[in-house]
Formats: sequence, structure tokens, C-alpha cells
Amino acid sequence: MTTASASPLQAGPGGVAGDRSALVAGFTAYFLWGGLSLLFMALGREHVGAWEITAHRCIWSLPWSAGLVWLAGRQGEAWTVLRTPRTLLWLAGTAVLVSVNWSIFVYASTTGHKLDASLGYYINPLLNMAAGAFLFRERISRSGMIAIVLAVIGVGLQAAAVGHPPWVALSLAVTFWAYGVLRKQVPASAQVGLFVECLMLAPIGIAYLVWAHGQGVQPLGTTPAATLLILATGPATVIPLALFASAMRRLPLSLMGFLQFVMPTIAFIIAMSTGEVLTPLSALAFVFIWAGVAVFSVGSLRAARRAVQIQA
Repeated sequence: MTTASASPLQAGPGGVAGDRSALVAGFTAYFLWGGLSLLFMALGREHVGAWEITAHRCIWSLPWSAGLVWLAGRQGEAWTVLRTPRTLLWLAGTAVLVSVNWSIFVYASTTGHKLDASLGYYINPLLNMAAGAFLFRERISRSGMIAIVLAVIGVGLQAAAVGHPPWVALSLAVTFWAYGVLRKQVPASAQVGLFVECLMLAPIGIAYLVWAHGQGVQPLGTTPAATLLILATGPATVIPLALFASAMRRLPLSLMGFLQFVMPTIAFIIAMSTGEVLTPLSALAFVFIWAGVAVFSVGSLRAARRAVQIQA
């Protein structure tokens, strides 16, 4: 898509109104993802363990992702993917990565490591840029290099603050980056890809819950509130993806790059409001991370404006 103005919003099929609805969809997706820890914290208070939450998320995302495929009219694509061994192999790899990422995020949300989760998703886009430069020989701008250096300093300060590398943050960032890299290799839409991933993960989730039931764990929680919260893991996983997919089709990547920082910001606010301690050294680490994010965002905005001027 091209536009004749310097606005970061590009003119889409729906015009200005369409762009605004796409912007709302993108913002809402990242806002919901940022607030997802609240659901997992509530489940933790209902004595639902982290592994149980992840298992339920795999299971209850399946019917919702199937519904999303149906609403998008991608049933034919889904059948094609299910009959293509090479695509299924790629999706098996992404399913492993997304389940690991989900598990780490649930663990962080239920064990007082939400600040680490926030840090991980702040550094993820900077990791994408660094990995692109080192692994795929992509050109990196001066502002990008400055942003990466600031992020590395921030991670080092956080390691000094906690006495060891921030494994939760780094694991979230790396698994999310690796998931994104692999998903780009898969000839499947976001809706169909998630559906097939859930189709692969749901039996594992069911097997775990069957085993856990043998250990005395109730499959759907011990209270009506726990049951409702467990069932909510499905739409809480799939609805943000639907909004994200809608926004990605109609917004420029530069704008989506800005919106992605909504997620870790919400996670940071939740962490602080629920009593997680931010030591002076950790605060300094976040200052460097935020500085890196600011440099990254300014550089992206300038690049987007230059691209618009060239296309005009």
C-alpha cells in the first residue's frame, strides 16, 4: 500500500475510517495480551498450577481457533495444510515454541516475575533487529545499533540486579523471536497456523490433565469461578490473535512496531500495581531498555516517513 501523505497511517481499502478501526484492533490486541497475566494470576489464586493453566490453554484454544478459521472462511486452506507433511512439520516446530513461550509466561505471571516478562517483551523487537543483522545479513541503521547497545546494557544491569542472567525475560524474548522466524517460513495464515498448532497441542494438554487427575487434581478446577476462568483461556488466547491479524492486514509494519510496546507496558504496570519490587538497579535497567525502545521507535518513524516520501 502507498500513501501520498507523511502520516504513519496508510490509506487502506476502508479509507480513514478503516485505518482507525485497524488501529483500534491492533491496540486492543496488544492491550489484551498485556493484561493476560491478570487471568493467570486469578487462576493461580484458585490454586490452578502453571502447568495446568498451559494445558487448558492448549485445549480450550482449539475450538476457538477452529471458529476463527470458519469465520475467516479458511477451511479449504486448513485442509490443504493438514494434507501437506512439510507444512505440518514446520507447524510442529512452531507449536513447540509457542507452548514453551506460553508456559514461561504463565510461570512468570503466577510466581511474581511479571517485571521479567515485561522486560522480555520490551527487548523482543530489538532482538529481532539484532538477529536479522547477524543471522540474515540484514542492514542495521545507526539508530538500530544504538537501540541494541542500550538494550544490552539494560539486560546486563538487570542481571547484576538479580544476581544472574534474567532467564525468564531472555527465554520469553528468544522463544517469541524463534516462533516468529519459523512462522514466516510456514505457508499458512495466522488463523490456520494457530488452529493446527492447537490441534497438535490439545492432545498433549489432555494427556497431562488425565495424568494430573490421577494425582488428585480436578480437571476443571475446584470452584465455579475456577472453571469459568479455565474456560476463558480459550478466547483470551484467540481473540487477540484475530484482532492482531485484522490490524496486520491494514496497518503498516512501522505502526504495528510502535503498538507492540503496549503489551510490555501494560505488563509493567500490572507488575508494579501488584507489589513486585523494582530495585534501583532494576529501575536503571528499565531506563536503558526504554531508551533503546525510544531510539528504535524514532528510527522506525523516520524510516517510514522516508519510505512514504519516496512512494509519494
